Amino acid sequence: MRTVSHDVDLCVVGGGLAGLCAAVAAARRGARVALMHDRPVLGGNASSEIRMHVCGAHGPNMRETGIIEEIRLANAARNPQYVYSLWDSVLYEIARFQPNLTLLLNCSANAAAMDGARITSVTGWQLTAETWHTVNARFFADCSGDSILAPLTGAEFRLGREARAEFGEDIAPEEADRRTMGMTCLVQMRQIDTPQPFIPPSWAYTYLSDDDLPNRGHKMGDTNFWWLELGGEDDSIHDTEELRDELLKIAFGVIDHIKNRGDHGAENWRVEWIGFLPGKRESRRYIGDHILTQHDVRAGGPFPDVVAYGGWSMDDHHPAGFRYPGQPTIFHPAPSPYGIPYRCLYSRNIENLFFAGRNISATHAAMSSTRVMATCAILGQAAGTAAAIAARDELTPRQVSESHTEELQQILLDDDCYLPGVARAVSALSRAADLTASIGDPRPLRNGVDRPVGEVDNGWRCEPGGWVEYRFDAPTPLTAARLVFDSDLTEHALRMPCLYYRDAPALAPPATLVKGFRLEAQVAAGQWQTVYATEANTQRLVRVPLSVTTNALRLVPEATWGAPTAHVQAFDAR
Repeated sequence: MRTVSHDVDLCVVGGGLAGLCAAVAAARRGARVALMHDRPVLGGNASSEIRMHVCGAHGPNMRETGIIEEIRLANAARNPQYVYSLWDSVLYEIARFQPNLTLLLNCSANAAAMDGARITSVTGWQLTAETWHTVNARFFADCSGDSILAPLTGAEFRLGREARAEFGEDIAPEEADRRTMGMTCLVQMRQIDTPQPFIPPSWAYTYLSDDDLPNRGHKMGDTNFWWLELGGEDDSIHDTEELRDELLKIAFGVIDHIKNRGDHGAENWRVEWIGFLPGKRESRRYIGDHILTQHDVRAGGPFPDVVAYGGWSMDDHHPAGFRYPGQPTIFHPAPSPYGIPYRCLYSRNIENLFFAGRNISATHAAMSSTRVMATCAILGQAAGTAAAIAARDELTPRQVSESHTEELQQILLDDDCYLPGVARAVSALSRAADLTASIGDPRPLRNGVDRPVGEVDNGWRCEPGGWVEYRFDAPTPLTAARLVFDSDLTEHALRMPCLYYRDAPALAPPATLVKGFRLEAQVAAGQWQTVYATEANTQRLVRVPLSVTTNALRLVPEATWGAPTAHVQAFDAR
């Protein structure tokens, strides 16, 4: 068998949204990265193999930005019919063609070498190429969900539910146990114009009446079948194959019930897809320098080292899953947003180990909120950015916490990650310049908050053709402009579907997004020169490289994707 060695700064294990964002963030910040993923497609629970739509913080203007928004906007522009293979290709593209990043698909990590409390390498078996890949790295990030590096390295972790008394969490059980939330094989249905028969396999379970599915809403069109869940009372890692077999019997039986046993509004719905790879909710959780608890979530997490935020309720599924006749989950309230600290993203006993995703340092109660994928994605971007700082300055993850927290936060903010309570540092050049506009008050464009927060818009609006400009005291060399446009941060926008409705509108860039704009530089008194122009922008965060010396820089929004006015959230000259 062939063996290939790789020497990098950071090895990321796991290519779900957390691992993907971690790897891309680190590579963009100059680190040499290898991303090792055990599946043929990226995205984890969001991929075509599992097909869970990406959830995150609740509420208006709370959608997560940064790399995950870049991905969703790229998909909106290229995938109008919500095709999962095209979604896979967007995820693949951002990793495969990212400079500094080596992508190892179909490669399952199964060994690690140690030097004391440091990991020196991880080895994985690439089934498709019959090749062992050994990745030698200075830092490692476990974004595998199941925390595969924990048993391989001796990193401390937790599994199951804490006792109520340990952290004083009133939603925790009285006694600690090893129970978790379960896993699901999802089902997708498509609505069409004619009746569609369904013939179940002989091995499917039979559910004769609605009484066999208590508290499991199953009228067609009202569910994505998330409650097809098992595994919380079993070993959520080692029993996965047996649990998958049971889940398939249940899934086919539920479809049979919906289609053939009573009126569930399903006559014109056909089976589009059934997942054979379970989507997991919970297994091992690492222990970091801070363990996020229910109290941290409910307090809003005002941490000085905040690097991400959550806002999903503490959505705690019953361990028995489908076998439990009561309500399958309890949505314990949580504020949106609440901050998550950097100290939850690195190991307390392994010196060079980061982690991100559903396996961060949190109690079971807190994890029931932080586990959703949009939250995992921004945790990944934070971990990858921290790893790039550590690699650049030869620091441990803990030393980044001790000396570089503010820098980490500012990089994340500049990369369009929102951090509650922390403002982005606007360039000195922009702060000192005169800022004027054709209409309205443009001052919010340089306040360091790049989205609406509460009742404060933090932006500037104009009709297409309006302008906003910076004017400088003297001819000034400019190297870049940073722009943030309104991508309509509605909670459920841009999701891939759980069901395919017959009359669903095509996926498209948000109407509020600026589609066409130009940048002009004043090169002589009264004379403006276009230094950049586009008629096909599809992104929220836009960085424009410049090479011009000018007295003034003007932004002119020319068109949106449908809204009557252009809405700009930030405009920096650099």
